[in-house]
Amino acid sequence: MSEQIVTGDSLEGQIGNLHKEDVVLDFAGTRPDQLIVDCYYRGTVDGYADFGIFVNLGEHVTGLLHRSELPRRLESLGWEEGDTAYVQVTNVRDNGNVDLGWSLRNSGREFRGAYVHDPEDTLDQEEIDSRLQQSDAGSNGSGPEQVSGAQTRSDPDSEPSETGASEHDFERGRSEQEAASENGAVPTDLNRSEIEQLREQIGDVVRLEGLVADVRQTSGPTVFSIQDETETVDCAAFVGAGARAYPDVDTGDYVRIVGEVRERRGELQVETEQLEVLTDEDATAVVDRMDDAIQAEAEVDPLDPLVPDSAVESVLEPVREGATAIRRAVIEARPIVVRHETSVDGYLAGAALERAVLPLIEDEHTAADAVYHLFDRRPLEGAYDMDDATNDVTSLLASRDRHQQKRPLFVFAATGSTSDSLDGLELLRIYDTDVVVLDSAPGDSEVRDAVSTLVNPELVGSETETSTTAIATAIAVHINPEVRGDLSHLPAASFWKDVPEIYTELARESDYSSSETDNLREAVALEAYYQSYDGKRELISDLLFEESVSVGLAEQVSEQFREKLSREIETAEENIDRRSQGGVAFAVLDTDAFTHRFDFPPTDLLLDEIHRRNQDGTFVTLGVESDEITVRSTTPIDVSTVVEQLQTDVPNAGVTPRDGHNRIGFVSGERERVLDAVYDAIATTLQKTHAN
Repeated sequence: MSEQIVTGDSLEGQIGNLHKEDVVLDFAGTRPDQLIVDCYYRGTVDGYADFGIFVNLGEHVTGLLHRSELPRRLESLGWEEGDTAYVQVTNVRDNGNVDLGWSLRNSGREFRGAYVHDPEDTLDQEEIDSRLQQSDAGSNGSGPEQVSGAQTRSDPDSEPSETGASEHDFERGRSEQEAASENGAVPTDLNRSEIEQLREQIGDVVRLEGLVADVRQTSGPTVFSIQDETETVDCAAFVGAGARAYPDVDTGDYVRIVGEVRERRGELQVETEQLEVLTDEDATAVVDRMDDAIQAEAEVDPLDPLVPDSAVESVLEPVREGATAIRRAVIEARPIVVRHETSVDGYLAGAALERAVLPLIEDEHTAADAVYHLFDRRPLEGAYDMDDATNDVTSLLASRDRHQQKRPLFVFAATGSTSDSLDGLELLRIYDTDVVVLDSAPGDSEVRDAVSTLVNPELVGSETETSTTAIATAIAVHINPEVRGDLSHLPAASFWKDVPEIYTELARESDYSSSETDNLREAVALEAYYQSYDGKRELISDLLFEESVSVGLAEQVSEQFREKLSREIETAEENIDRRSQGGVAFAVLDTDAFTHRFDFPPTDLLLDEIHRRNQDGTFVTLGVESDEITVRSTTPIDVSTVVEQLQTDVPNAGVTPRDGHNRIGFVSGERERVLDAVYDAIATTLQKTHAN
């Protein structure tokens, strides 16, 4: 047994090779602030309360083990006053209260070292010996270093280490490892075992092949987490206390291991006897086997969309491809980044995907914060340009280098399907990043070559209008069928006008009236404007999915929406320039001069509302800024054709298409000439459309 004194308030640097979680402390101090947070202490049960158990850690120092920290009911613990308890100090409050955490270990021998924590250095040798005699903590046999002048004693009877093997066991493994190193490769006469079969092979020597998912150096062995196509298991290799075994083997290597299967505290572990890094055909075989298994697990079953929407049904194959890609990213612990347009349709589509994916991440990964570092939803204003892509690539490279995070999967909703996004998408492709794009607006076919999956009904010839949210819900139910009922009201809220009856009825079946989906639409539009760079995960979730608050919250926020929009519309309509050319009625608003550009509503939403209120026959609404014209038309219009004519009519104006299919950019010095020419260009384009 190994024991020693810790005299200060810092454990690091005083306990040799052992880690905080490996040792138990006997507290000899007199004040709560002398305790070391995150360390384990031996105490005695001092009493029960409805809310937890009081544990006496030392003279005048008592902590509370709250009932929320316990894995079972208080009355089932069987503890009595005076019983020894092992607890972790999780917090020492300013008022002296001590918060304690649960320890799965209920015997000192389950720790690998015992220490007397004497922060004031007041104990004499007789008192030290007395305290040490009360401890029954185990050791890995190596014995920690002497610290702070205290004596260290070693017990010749070594207990098993945290990895489940004694030093004698590891000495055998070390000899075999050295022999294997001398003889070369790991023998392959054993049949390969799958990790999920190991519970039936406890005590047997097995051969495993898989990926090194993690390497941890403990105070005893080196622990390699090995993942094959079925599960993951820890494999411990020992060459000396705290010494790195197989130093050339690292995370990401594909290896073959021979070792004995052991069980420790209910967990399986392989005591590594021989280990070899695989190369060439051997490594390729493991990669292919694991890839096939992951793909099979990620594959989705064919499901129907929420309702028979012909536009969505036209893209069911890429819908299922996108859902499979997202499920695979969850299984592989790859971050999923959803970039969606700041519009209502973008927000609802992103929220639908989020609703489906987060439960899968929680089920697949035990870390409490996995849903935050493995899923991110961020709004995107307009197309995915180089500024956005540069920011995303910088972030993913930093996460890779600092946190060893895997390359993410990017999902674009209601944006990313036009050529305006090609530069940004190409930058992602350089870094081998998978991309899924779903968009109901007209897209450009060249985007297909820059992304993994493109879901766009217009590009497959569908003539039925739908929303990106309708597409996203189809993907979401394939990802996670259990959320189907949660999403029924979202498509109806995603249409600003002419909501398809199939979606109105679907929402009604989920107890959402038309007025309630209107409120949702307007509330999301208002919240999307504020903190526009942030996805507002919790707020959007409350608006859309939390029944206890969603209706009241949506009603309140939508009322603000209507008040703010009404005031701005009143000002704008007094300053609209109305004209007609070539049979087309135009409503033109100088948004630089006659809107509050940094107040709600944003220009796009304002123009949409003006356009909805002024439609009569072939009608076009133009929002004119210093270097850009935004186009809204009752009749579908090919803005790229308009741009081509303007480039001919105003050759030195630098006319270009912007942000998909509804903006025209130019240099501000040619604003008036472009505006004079744009009426004829639009009228001519619409006439050609009607003729065809």
